[in-house]
Amino acid sequence: MTSLRRSLPVLGLAAASALVLAGCASGQTAGSAEGGDAADGRLSVVASTDVYGEIASQVGGDLVDVTSIVTNASQDPHSFEPSARDQLTVSKADLIVENGGGYDAFIDALIDSSGSEAPVVTAVEHSHDWPENEGHEAEGADAETEGADDAEADDHGHEHDHVEGFNEHVWYDPHTVAHVAAAIAEELAALSPDDAETFAANAEAFGAEVEQLEASLSDIGAAHAGEQVFVTEPVPVYLVQAAGLENATPDAFSEAVEEGQDVAPATLLESLGLLRDGGVRVVITNTQTGGAETQQMVDEAETLGIPVIAFSETLPEGETYISWMQANSEALSAALDA
Repeated sequence: MTSLRRSLPVLGLAAASALVLAGCASGQTAGSAEGGDAADGRLSVVASTDVYGEIASQVGGDLVDVTSIVTNASQDPHSFEPSARDQLTVSKADLIVENGGGYDAFIDALIDSSGSEAPVVTAVEHSHDWPENEGHEAEGADAETEGADDAEADDHGHEHDHVEGFNEHVWYDPHTVAHVAAAIAEELAALSPDDAETFAANAEAFGAEVEQLEASLSDIGAAHAGEQVFVTEPVPVYLVQAAGLENATPDAFSEAVEEGQDVAPATLLESLGLLRDGGVRVVITNTQTGGAETQQMVDEAETLGIPVIAFSETLPEGETYISWMQANSEALSAALDA
């Protein structure tokens, strides 16, 4: 994605949820000045983004050091250019966590260039919508997929390329994230068998919080099932679907915005017509992408009295994954109730 970045209003966030067993790890910084070395015998985990770094911290607790490569809202994982220091960090990782599906292909390039043989947890492989998983239950780390045939895999079996028709923003799907946490726990247990019970307990505690988040989304569905939402960019679509809502956005609109391209005039007119027809209840924007057409949709929504809310791709400062997604759920519920 080579999207034009602009500033959009950011939601107020809910209070952070309680930490799971074993506490939070050293977080989003490297374990030493050298790059990915873990201190005091802790395992070194490298995550492509701070979203997955925070999840890994919850699962690993104080038994891991976590380094996230992308931690800034101004950094786009689609087009991120890693440094030599990032390569060094990856080379020293005991475990690597990535999104996959073309979202953070830079991490696959770092794995190749560094010669790392660390196990890799790839989040998209735990999504029900991942091509190889369609019709099957993704069972945490037991879900072994090699991706679609049209995706170019590297020597580790991970895909560099975007898979046509697949929404790679799977961290907005709480169900997938619970499986990712379980996969991280299993990989950490293989690396440190003596701590397997702790990792499993942390993943279970995290999963319980995910279930509470899913319950909140189910409550939205109970009150607003089938109501239409317009998303200017596809990042929050999984959350919208989990809430029982209908994504009314023309694919051509959201795909153009995601790719940083101009929205075709006919598509823009169609999208504005959806708002004017009165069926769309909420417009959702991405705080990290935008453009003239997105602003037109926001302006039209405000003129028509349709609530506009903004979600981000990366973890807001000071938040956990759970508190972040719970705040997004609450904002969506409030907008629908307005």
